[in-house]
Amino acid sequence: MRHLTTILLGLFLLTSNLFAEDDILKKINNLKYQTGNVTIGDKLATIKVPKGFKFLDAKQSQFVLHEVWGNPLNESILGMLFKSDQSPISENFTYALTYSFSEDGYVSDSDVNEINYDELLKSMKEDISEGNEARIKEGYPAMELVGWANKPFYDASSKKLHWAKEIKFEGDAVNTLNYNIRILGRKGILELNAISDVEKLKLVQNDIPAILASTEFNDGEKYSDYSPGIDKMAAYGIGGLIAGKVLAKAGFFALLLKFWKVIALGAIAALGFLKKILTKKADNSSV
Repeated sequence: MRHLTTILLGLFLLTSNLFAEDDILKKINNLKYQTGNVTIGDKLATIKVPKGFKFLDAKQSQFVLHEVWGNPLNESILGMLFKSDQSPISENFTYALTYSFSEDGYVSDSDVNEINYDELLKSMKEDISEGNEARIKEGYPAMELVGWANKPFYDASSKKLHWAKEIKFEGDAVNTLNYNIRILGRKGILELNAISDVEKLKLVQNDIPAILASTEFNDGEKYSDYSPGIDKMAAYGIGGLIAGKVLAKAGFFALLLKFWKVIALGAIAALGFLKKILTKKADNSSV
């Protein structure tokens, strides 16, 4: 009797998982993408979706990141940008870009010409290395900042900053590419992040100019709208922004959060998800 109960419980759990995954797959197929001009946040900024891309709103993006790709729930995500011929589970998936807003205040760019990026990289590597013990205790793999995949570049006229890091996660055969774009505004920073593998660097680099040109703060929220003495000023400059807002070794916990994989490697996540569904369906049909 106990053996029969165990079998029935197993079948119940299998059936429940299959229904749950079928429901997720249905939701993926029903995702509503946008093109043209899209407003994000509370009239915060406008994205003119670049040719060859499509936009997914905040709620749907949170579903993809959390329920499909298995990342922690992040309600700060304002949307995602996908290649127009790809979905979150496409076999040809390359990368996607997340949008979020950090309301830390106006970031002064007065330090930009004083930054030694080699020294900054060295400090970031040390902080991440020292943080690995805590990461491992929390169940995350150790990580290593290999170096710049794309050295930081700041456009003072557009107030847009971008750079890329190559990161090695323990156990991963291919290093991770973390491409960061930051757009400075009156009250904070628009954060655009792309995660892929480092072998896709050229592909991402080719898209960066169009992505940079596509997003602007709306009137009243722009960097030039800042009112000294009235608006909040951020506690860091360009150097701190690149370093994850923390340069001191005592602040490595902020770096742990900043450098964790916001987006899973899409191709692996997509194929893994599909394989799991198909395998379970095949096993179920043979029972």
